[in-house]
Formats: sequence, C-alpha cells, structure tokens
Amino acid sequence: MFYKIKKLLIGEPLKSSQLHHEKFGIFKGLAILSSDAISSVAYACEEILWVLIPIMGLLAYQSLFYVTISILVLLSILIFSYRQTINSYPKGGGSYMVSKENLGELPSLVAGSALTIDYVLTVAVSSCAGSAAIISAVPALLPHRVTLTVLIIIMMTLGNLRGVRESARIFSIPTYFFIFITIIMIAIGIIKYLFLGYVPQPPVGMPEVYGDLTIILFLKAFSAGCTALTGIEAISDGVANFKAPAPKNAKIVLGLLFLIVVIIFGGVSYLSTIYHAVPNLEKTVVSQIAEMVFGKSSLMFYLMQIATTLILIMAANTAFSDLPLLLSFIARDGYAPRQFTKRGDRLSYSNGILALALLASLLVIIFNGESHFLLPLYAVGVFMSFTLSQTGMVMKWIRSKEAGWRHKAFINGFGAFITLIATVVIGVNKFVHGAWMVFILIPLGVFIMKKIKRHYDTTAEQLTMEGNKFPEIDKDLVKHFIVPVGGLNRSVIKTINYAKCLSNDIVAFHVSTDDDETKKLKQKWEKYKIDVPLVIEKSEYREILAPLEAFIKAQNYSEHDIITLVLPQITAEKLHYNALHNQTATLLRSSLLKSRNIAVITVPYII
Repeated sequence: MFYKIKKLLIGEPLKSSQLHHEKFGIFKGLAILSSDAISSVAYACEEILWVLIPIMGLLAYQSLFYVTISILVLLSILIFSYRQTINSYPKGGGSYMVSKENLGELPSLVAGSALTIDYVLTVAVSSCAGSAAIISAVPALLPHRVTLTVLIIIMMTLGNLRGVRESARIFSIPTYFFIFITIIMIAIGIIKYLFLGYVPQPPVGMPEVYGDLTIILFLKAFSAGCTALTGIEAISDGVANFKAPAPKNAKIVLGLLFLIVVIIFGGVSYLSTIYHAVPNLEKTVVSQIAEMVFGKSSLMFYLMQIATTLILIMAANTAFSDLPLLLSFIARDGYAPRQFTKRGDRLSYSNGILALALLASLLVIIFNGESHFLLPLYAVGVFMSFTLSQTGMVMKWIRSKEAGWRHKAFINGFGAFITLIATVVIGVNKFVHGAWMVFILIPLGVFIMKKIKRHYDTTAEQLTMEGNKFPEIDKDLVKHFIVPVGGLNRSVIKTINYAKCLSNDIVAFHVSTDDDETKKLKQKWEKYKIDVPLVIEKSEYREILAPLEAFIKAQNYSEHDIITLVLPQITAEKLHYNALHNQTATLLRSSLLKSRNIAVITVPYII
C-alpha cells in the first residue's frame, strides 16, 4: 500500500542515466531559482512602511523612494559580483564552496550554517506570506492560518519530490503569471493616477505624526527592505541545475532577474507612495494597492491575489531547489549526514527536501504562521553569506593574479564592503526583534557540523585497513552462539536449526521471571529432546538484558572472539499486527549491537 501511494504522489522511479534530462533551461530556471527574489517585492515594500509610518506618518511615502533606490543600488552591486562567482564556480555551491576554497574551514561552515537557516526561513516566510495573501482575499480563513501554511509546505514538498524537471513544469507558470499581472497593475496604477485624475481615498489607520527621517530611521527602513534581496544567491548556488552551457545560462537568468526586480520592486514602491497603502496584519500592501487600482470586487483584484499567493509559494520552491543541493556539498565534505548525498527515486535529493519541509513546518507552528515575526531572522544570514562569498572571491583573485584580477577583485571587494555594512546594520537594527536567535543558531550549526565531521573522521580512522595489523581468521574462535528463548515454539525451533547450520557451539539462554513459565519450558525441552544446552538465569527484577550481559561476561571469551546472538522474532505479514507481539528481540538487538565483539542475527518467523 505504501509503495502504491508513493508512486501515485511522486511518480515512477527514474534511472540514474536520466539525470542529464533533469536540468533547467533559461525559461524554467528563471521561474524556479528567481522566484524567491521576485516574490520578495510582495512584502519588502511593506516591511519598509512598517518602520517608517509609525514615526513619520504621511511623510513616510516620500522617504520610501530613497530607501528603495538604495536597495536597488545594492542589488546592482550584488548582480555584478555574482556574475564573477558563476564564472569561477560553474558547478555551483555559492558561498559555501567559495568560502571553503578561499577562506578555510570555519568561514565555509559559517556560510553553510547561515545559508541553511536562510533557506529554512525562506520556506517558512514564503509559505506564511502566501497564506496571508489568501486570507486577504478570504478573511474567514484567518483562524486556520497555521494549518493553511503547513498544507502549502506539504504541497511544495510533494512537487519537489517528483524531481527537478517535473517541479519546473508544475511551478514555472505561476512565476510568469505574477510578473505579468504585477506589471499590468503598475502600468494601470500609474496611468490611472497621472493621466485619468484618480484621487486615492485618505489612508485608514494612519498615525497623526510627522517625524523626521534620521540616519537611524533610514538604516532601520533599509535593513527591513533588504528582504527584497533574498534569493539573489540562489542562482550561483544552483548553477549545476542548468543545462549546458550552465554558466552562460545562469548569467542570463541573473540579468533577467535584475531587470524584473527593478521594474516590480520599484513600481510597487512608487504605487505605495501615490496610493498610500498602510500595512496591517489583516491586509497586505499589495492587496490594498490592487484593490484601489482594479476595484475591490473586480476579477483583476482576485487574479492579483491569486498571483501573489502563487509567487510567494514559488519562493519556497527556490529553497527546495537549492538547499538539498547545498546539503549534498556539505555532506560530501563530511559535515552533514551522508544521507543528504543520496538521490531519491526521482533523482532529487529527497532527504534534504524532507528535512527542509520538517524544519520549516516547525517554524511556522512556533511563530503561529505570521511572516512579519519571522522576517527579522531572515536577512542577517543572507547578508552574512553575501559577505563571505564576496570576500572569498577577493582572496581568489589576489592569489591567482590572472588577467584582469585587479578589476575583478575591486568588484567583489566593493560588494563585500557594502554587504558587510548591510549585515551590521541589519544585525543591529533587528537584534532585539528576534535576529539575536540567528547569532545563536549559526554558531550552533557550525558546532553540529564540526561534531559530525569529527565523528566521520573517527569512524574512518577505526575502519581503515591501511597501516593496521589484523589477526588471521581463526575458525575455532568464531564459535560462540547464544539463542535467547522465552519459551519453546516453532519460531524458536527454526532459530536453533539455523544456528546449527553455523556452529556446533550453541547455548540456549532463558531469563526466568515466572517460575511456572520456566517449569513449562524445561518440560517442553525434555519432551521434544532439544539437543542444545539450556541455561536458565533467575531475574528477581524481571530484567532480561542485564542477566544476558552478565552471562556473556562470565564466559571469559577472548577479546578476538565473536559472540553471535541468534534471536527469534515473530513478524506479521500485516504490519499493524506487529505491535501486538513482544518486541524483546528488537530491544535486545538495539542494546547489544553497541558491543564491539557481539554480532546479532534475527531469524524471522512469518505469521
């Protein structure tokens, strides 16, 4: 049944030889890997207004223009910098790979930890924002915000488990739909205001304050609006997902992304200034603008809501495309569980996809599905990885000194300087609003990755056959078989017969917790003439493991001897019946396998 459901949800398994078909072209690559950055315009302008309006009131809309221009200038710097990163690292990897090769282990782990946190937050924030867009159109769904958000994450997970090509086919259309309908809204909104004489209604809920735009306030608004730049690195992270020539296609997508963000982010910010949208928790800024431009009950208004919802969900798809790939790089270096290097049935890194979905869902539940509370955690890790990536590229040019290295080093150096300033500004301004958690989570992530690496190194050292002398195999030593028995039945007989095939040195071991049951066992043992010695140990505290371990220890086996426990286990054909049977064999196996010289064999008896 499980396999039928799995096949229905994610499709037939793909052959490894089909991997080269699972790549993006320019059209699908732009939709999948750029959706995070494109979707950020749906809430970046709103985040700026959250900062400015409580202090400046109506004057906030004038300052919004300057903040938007500053963010777009920073965007252009990042675009130029990441073009060089794509040229130098055509297999992808982004900040992690650049930092590892040019800055060393610790910076690369910081970048990997920051990006992992960022991608998890991308899914959580985008899904929350998507559900917020739905609730703006259907307010009755507000009490079910968390459930709705988790359902969005599950939908994205299933789509990505179907593979790169399948997910691109499913998810590329919504991105272009959003771009198209948003440009229409911007164009109509400008024409309606400048040429048709439309006068917007006075804003509702506008505070009666008229403060000044101070440097501190500007920096706070700038740090809030920098969410518009999240997702820029996704293209350099995912170069390996593009069809050949991958670097060329990735740079084309990066250029198109820049053009689209400038038009949409700039356009939405301008509409906010002339239509005076006021952010609130019940209705998004984009929803308010669409309502004034198209009309509250118009078809275009609802299409805009649908498009916004879909692009916000698609932003999560960027993380689903990039984080599993990033985790595969980190896992190959030994800093993450090796399960992340394995491709699933549909050639996607399914373990990374499932881990991302689980962590994002937990965040949604913890923060009650509200993206506004998650955003302060969001941009710090993004800009930290930006800074490390650009710094790593500067070191690369300085060491290689290839043709034009000074020019390239200046571009990346300027990008590193600007993003470092942005990181500090964002970290300081958002620290008390929740960003402090990121400064704990990133070091914690580094610590966990180093512990994983240490474990793998220790394991490799113990398993290696190089430079070690091993004793010759002595068949006389490998002869100690123990069959733990609770009673005598067909399952136990099958287990004893199996053990006889392997050795003549067999002992049946019984822990007596009930005198009557032990007496019945002895009688059966004699009745059926079982030619294997039966050792019985009394357990006053009804323990089974401790007497068995004491018995093994009392035999004084050599350190090179292997003691093999052969465990009978009743297994039901229908899985749900297994819970009705004693799981003693499972408990013994999990405990005894921790001993170096003990091997455990389970002999199933199917019922």
